[in-house]
Amino acid sequence: MEKILDSKITQTLSQVVPLLLNLPAQRFWVDYDRDADVLYISFQRPQKATDTQMTDDGILLRYRDDQLVGITILDASTRS
Repeated sequence: MEKILDSKITQTLSQVVPLLLNLPAQRFWVDYDRDADVLYISFQRPQKATDTQMTDDGILLRYRDDQLVGITILDASTRS
């Protein structure tokens, strides 16, 4: 990883910060599978979801009982 982030990356990160602060947990983990183009956001480790709901735009909401424990975003690189 390069030591210096270019201005486009820092600008994008600045735009993402308010969204991250509004996630339903104070601690979360983010993993990206480049081959599958899937972004995983976990609010608990291990996630151990018991139910999944898919939104109309291809986002999977992962629940353990009534508690949201993770979000899976399909085709992550195509979203803007």
